[in-house]
Amino acid sequence: MKNIIYSESEGIAILSFSRISAMNALNKETFSELNKCLDLLQSDSKQIKALIVTGEGRSFIAGADISEMKNMTSEEAAIFALIGQNTLLRLEQLPMPVIGAINGFALGGGLEMALACDFLIASETAKFSAPEINLGLIPGFGGTLRLPRAIGINRARYYMLTGAMFTAGEALQMGLVQKVVPPLDLIQEAMNLAKNIAGQSLEATKALKSTLYETDNIRQNEAFTAETRQFARLFDGEAKEGMLAFLEKRKPKFQ
Repeated sequence: MKNIIYSESEGIAILSFSRISAMNALNKETFSELNKCLDLLQSDSKQIKALIVTGEGRSFIAGADISEMKNMTSEEAAIFALIGQNTLLRLEQLPMPVIGAINGFALGGGLEMALACDFLIASETAKFSAPEINLGLIPGFGGTLRLPRAIGINRARYYMLTGAMFTAGEALQMGLVQKVVPPLDLIQEAMNLAKNIAGQSLEATKALKSTLYETDNIRQNEAFTAETRQFARLFDGEAKEGMLAFLEKRKPKFQ
């Protein structure tokens, strides 16, 4: 794989996004590779007792790949949103607990990826945001549902409507992150947590994950359908200017 590094050891898997030249931005190829990893994890669910998801370099995931999105039609954007939603749904539904180890920027699609993990630990230098509004867009990979559930509807409105960035410490205060550690300690701390979980009853762990998912996601399909519709519609409007301005490193000229 070109964009992901995957390894397994002693019942713990580590999945690292490694498209460093693009700050691990999510494109179709990365989603395809991620789905191959998810296939492997589902087939190895009796051997793999915990999964750590992280990023290489100074970014966890710096969003979706704007250079790939900028020329999409609304129909193509809807397909891309569904790919992202379905992939993150598969990650969320894995039978083993998923620990997000946030090592740097978790922006846009990166924040949405983090939200699909069971819980998060973060480096002290990690930064989070939902900046889609700055592009004339909205989150398209499930963020409009998962972020309000994680931090509350009013905080989620604020961060999605302003695109403001927040720190690891602020994420900890909001309950989005469960632990903040020095950058050099991040992976070891994640491994310690994974080993703790791996020592629990596998049957009980799977039952707990399944029950929590079922009770928390009764209306999820309807919410994702609404998100996809609005995300795709914006590609026929000012999102083109927003994405072009981002790539040209200038302020967008919204009408």
